[in-house]
Amino acid sequence: MTDTYLESLEDLLISAGLLTAEQLAHINNFSRSNQLSFIKIALNFGYISRKQFKKCLEEQGYVFIDVRAEQIDAAVMSQNDLMKVDGNLILPLRKEHGKLVVAVASPYITDDLIEIQEKFGMELVVLVASDLDILWLAHKLLGEKYVKSAVFELLNRDPDSSALVTFTQKQLVIIFSLIGVVVVALFLNFINTSIIINILMSTFFLIAIVFKLYLALSGSKLELYQAVSKKELKGIDNDDLPVFTIQLPVYKEDKLIRKLIWNLQSLDYPREKLDIKLLIEEDDDKTLNAVKDLDFPAIFEVIVVPFHMPKTKPKACNYGLHFSRGEYLTIYDAEDVPDTDQLKKVVALFRKLPQNYICIQCALNYFNRNENFLTRMFTLEYSYWFDYMLPGLGTLDIPIPLGGTSNHFKMKNLIELGGWDPFNVTEDADLGIRAFAKGYKVALVNSTTYEEANNETFNWIRQRSRWIKGYMQTYLVHMRNPAKLIQKIGWKGFLGFNFFIGATPITFLVYPILLLLFISYLVFDIQNIKTIFPDWVLYISTFNFIIGNILMIYVNMIAVFKRRYYELILYAITNPVYWLMHSISAYKGLWQLITKPFYWEKTNHGLSKVTTTQNQKAE
Repeated sequence: MTDTYLESLEDLLISAGLLTAEQLAHINNFSRSNQLSFIKIALNFGYISRKQFKKCLEEQGYVFIDVRAEQIDAAVMSQNDLMKVDGNLILPLRKEHGKLVVAVASPYITDDLIEIQEKFGMELVVLVASDLDILWLAHKLLGEKYVKSAVFELLNRDPDSSALVTFTQKQLVIIFSLIGVVVVALFLNFINTSIIINILMSTFFLIAIVFKLYLALSGSKLELYQAVSKKELKGIDNDDLPVFTIQLPVYKEDKLIRKLIWNLQSLDYPREKLDIKLLIEEDDDKTLNAVKDLDFPAIFEVIVVPFHMPKTKPKACNYGLHFSRGEYLTIYDAEDVPDTDQLKKVVALFRKLPQNYICIQCALNYFNRNENFLTRMFTLEYSYWFDYMLPGLGTLDIPIPLGGTSNHFKMKNLIELGGWDPFNVTEDADLGIRAFAKGYKVALVNSTTYEEANNETFNWIRQRSRWIKGYMQTYLVHMRNPAKLIQKIGWKGFLGFNFFIGATPITFLVYPILLLLFISYLVFDIQNIKTIFPDWVLYISTFNFIIGNILMIYVNMIAVFKRRYYELILYAITNPVYWLMHSISAYKGLWQLITKPFYWEKTNHGLSKVTTTQNQKAE
C-alpha cells in the first residue's frame, strides 16, 4: 500500500527488459485508437505476463493486496462504471480519513487516475492489486444489469422463442391426451393397439434413418463447404481486416489454459485486431488463479460472469457480448485447435456472400480420433454430420442446427436476434433455427476446428444427454405454434426441422425398445410375444429395424472418404452399439428435461493423452 505513484510505467518496463521500444510504440498507438489503458493492453494482448509484471513492481517496493477482501463503500461503488473499470483497471473502493481509496493494476500516474481524483475532489490512496482481482470484484458488484440482460433479453424481446417454459399448457394437454388415448386403447384392445404402436415405431425409425441418408447423399455431392482459395487469402490486407471477437467460455478448465494460449497464438490474424474474451464464472477461482500464475504473456481479456441462474454457457456468452468490440464474433472451447487461417477465410467469405448471411459454420473434427472406441465413433459421427449432413441441409434450404463452436457471426445481427437462449442447453442449434426463421442464411466454409473427442464413457454420456435434452428443448420451443413455424420457414423447412431436430431424440428413445423386441423374437421362443405380434408384424418391424441399422452403418462408412480416415471404416459396423449408448443418454436427457431442464451437465476436458502435434505427425 502506498500513498504515492510515479510517472513512467513505460520506462520501468523497458528498463526491466519486459518491453522493447517498438512494442511500447505499438501499445501506445493501440491505446489511443481503442480507448483502453496502457496496462490493460500490455497484460491482455501478449506483451508481458502477470507474473513478470508483479515481480517487477515488487522489486520497486510495491505490495499487492487482496482487493477481494477489502472493505467496500456502496456509495462510492455506485459511482463506478463497469465499462470504464474494465478498460482502465482502476476501481474506487471507499472514502477513508478524507481520502479516496482506489485499487489499481498499475500504481503509475495516468490520465484515468487524475480524472478520478478530479471527479471525487479528494486525494487518492492507491492500493496495488492484481488486475484479475479488480475485474472479479468489479463484475461481481457492478455487473448486475449486464447479467440480467444476458439472462432475460431474449425472454423479454421474444418470449415465444425462450426455453424458460419447457412445456406450454397446450403441449401438456396434447401429450397427456395422447397418453390417455393410448392407455384406453390398450385397455379396450391390447393386441391390436400393440401391433399399431409397434408398426408406427419401426416405420418411424426407418423413415428417420432414410432421411439422414438422403441428407448425407445430398451433402456428398458437394466439395468440403464453400472454398476460400489460397490466392484470396494472400490478397487480404491486414490493415483492412475488421476487429474479430473470440469468446472462450470456460468453467474449471485450469489445466487447459496454457494449451489454449498456444492454440490462439497460432491464429494468422493481426493481434491488435483480435478481441479475445476468456469468460470465467464468478466462483471459478481455479481458472482465475491459473491465468494469474501464467509465466508467459496471454492474449486474452478476462471477463468475470457474475453469479445468476441458469448457470449455462449461453448466459456467459450473452454477458460477454456487452464487452465485445468485434464486427464478427466466434466461440471456441478451451481445447479447440482451429485452422490457423480460419478467421481470414471467414472474413473473405462474408465479403463475397449476400447480406442475409448471418453466420459461417466451420467443420468440427477430432485430433485424438484413434485413441479408443469412443473417439473413433465420435469422429465418424462428426465427419458425416459436418461434411455430409450440414451441407445436405444447406443444399435443400432446411434450417441448419449450428455446432457448439466455430460459428462465426456478424455481431450486429447476432445482437438483433437477442443472442443465445440461456435456458437452452444446445443454444447454437436453437439459434440456427431462429436465424433461419428470420430469413437469415448460414454458410459453410472449408476450414476445420479440431477438438478433443470424449474418450471416457460416463463423461460421454453426460455430454450427449445434454445435447439430446437440448434438441428436445429446441423442438418443444419451435413447435409451440406449428402453423406459425410453417409460415416462417415453409413446408420444406418444417418437415426438415421435424425429421432432423424432432426425430433425432425420438429415434434414440425408440431404438432400445425395437432392439429388445428383435432380440426376444430371435433368441427366445416366447409365445406371448408372438400372440401380441403375429409373424407378419414382426417381419415388418424386423425389416425396418435391420434396414435402418444397415443404412446408418452405410452413412458412417461414407463419412471417412472426404477426410480419408480410411482406418475408421470398419468401426462403422459397431454403430448399433454406439446408438445404444445414445439411447441411454436420451432417456437420461428426457428425465432431466422434466426434472431440471436448464441444468448444464459439465463435460470434463483434457482427458486425452493424445496431443495435436502427435496427430499432425500421424497425418
